[in-house]
Amino acid sequence: MSSSVERKRIRKSPAARRAEIVAKAAETALSDGLESITLRRIGDALDVRPGLVSHYFPSVEDLVAEAFGDAASGELDALLPPPDPEDDPTARLVDFFALTSGPAWNDISRLWINARHLARHRPALAGRVADQEASWRERLSALLADGVEQGAFRTPDPVVTAQMILVVLDGLGADAGAEHEALPPAVRRMAISLAERELGLAPGALAPL
Repeated sequence: MSSSVERKRIRKSPAARRAEIVAKAAETALSDGLESITLRRIGDALDVRPGLVSHYFPSVEDLVAEAFGDAASGELDALLPPPDPEDDPTARLVDFFALTSGPAWNDISRLWINARHLARHRPALAGRVADQEASWRERLSALLADGVEQGAFRTPDPVVTAQMILVVLDGLGADAGAEHEALPPAVRRMAISLAERELGLAPGALAPL
């Protein structure tokens, strides 16, 4: 006589369930694009009913915006962690440029291109894109300002310099179809060269080790 034990579903708190849904949607966005996010697909991926997903996100547009925000925030914290008073600004900037290449950077670059394209007709996503752009400017500007204060960098306006660096990085990702390795070496170094020039550093000072 055979017997089976029904697998018990683990009841999660509302906050944990919502975070799980957002994380799965962000993972889906990075692998297949924001257009691929549907309530049914995320429900299937988590082995829950689509109705449970819609309980937390009645509109798929809100889930798309949240998924982008989650992925972009994770990218920011990975590439430019919140500063520590003991951090060396130059070393942090070298690490930042070293990380802005490779498969992970390619994936997030594609997602930014995807989000900016879709945001033209999706207000919730447009708002989240604007928020993330502001967060990037603030984090990088703060790093450059710390460097100026410590005498490591020289620039009259860290905010403008930060924007210049980010614009070049965005352009490089778009120009190469987000494939960093497809660019000629001199082009790949454009953001680093610009940063060295604008921060009063010698050529090669920010080259990844």
